[in-house]
Amino acid sequence: MRVGRRTVDLSNTAKVFFPGDGLTKGDLVEYYETVGPHMTPYLRGRPLSLERYPDGIDAQQVFQQKAPEYFPDWIETAAVDRADGSGQVVHAVARDTATLVYLANQACITPHAWLSRADRPDNPDQLIFDLDPPDGFEAARRGALDLRALLDDLGLPAVVKTTGGKGLHVHVPLDRRADFDTVRAFARQVAEVLVAREPDRYTLEQRKASRHGRLYLDIMRNGYGQTAVPPYVVRARRGAPVATPLDWSELDDRKFRSDQHTLRTVPKRIDRDGDPWPHLRGRSLTKPRRRLERTA
Repeated sequence: MRVGRRTVDLSNTAKVFFPGDGLTKGDLVEYYETVGPHMTPYLRGRPLSLERYPDGIDAQQVFQQKAPEYFPDWIETAAVDRADGSGQVVHAVARDTATLVYLANQACITPHAWLSRADRPDNPDQLIFDLDPPDGFEAARRGALDLRALLDDLGLPAVVKTTGGKGLHVHVPLDRRADFDTVRAFARQVAEVLVAREPDRYTLEQRKASRHGRLYLDIMRNGYGQTAVPPYVVRARRGAPVATPLDWSELDDRKFRSDQHTLRTVPKRIDRDGDPWPHLRGRSLTKPRRRLERTA
């Protein structure tokens, strides 16, 4: 396949990756070729971990951080320190659509991306709240709207996307001045405000047994070396759901389903509506932290 300036050799494109849906490796490759121009701006410079399924989603998963030596030399890589200080790992970086196509041909259904870029790995350019509902989608929808209102009060514009699962991710673009410890501490304080306001609805309890039907406000992705599913990535689940950027107005619809955007539907959605996320300037946390202290 010719992708931009690159030629990517494909193999076994008829192999079924999603048995319940009849979707093949070729379908996955075609999807990433189509959405690549919209997806790569969110990936450039970010170390990736690769979630691979050589024999389809019902077979063994391979979760791979290190970029294999056999990867072609035109695929960008980044060497970053391990979180435990035991050396470095060389990760793949997706700077173009050809890289996404190549990874799909390597059975990578879901590349996971760092919240920081390789040139400043200790300083994230986004903060993520992972909203994990106990069941259904309504709790995540309500939580995202409440969280957005609080972030607006703090002077922090945010965007929202489905995860391809049952929850939502709320992203806050940052200016890369704060390190991960500072960002995670701030995220925890924001979550604590929501919990204090509605303790019967929200929780920071990591153990499911301790949540008692409440929405879990997961802030733990905001750490060095942690990853999140990026916009437009396919998830290895029945139906091939896609982590899809949303316009906030879409959450006004109580009939909205977290799994309604899939490998089959997202290209048409992009053709029709474009990318719903506006270009947001990364913000400093200095003033929002002061406002949060007054709010708390």
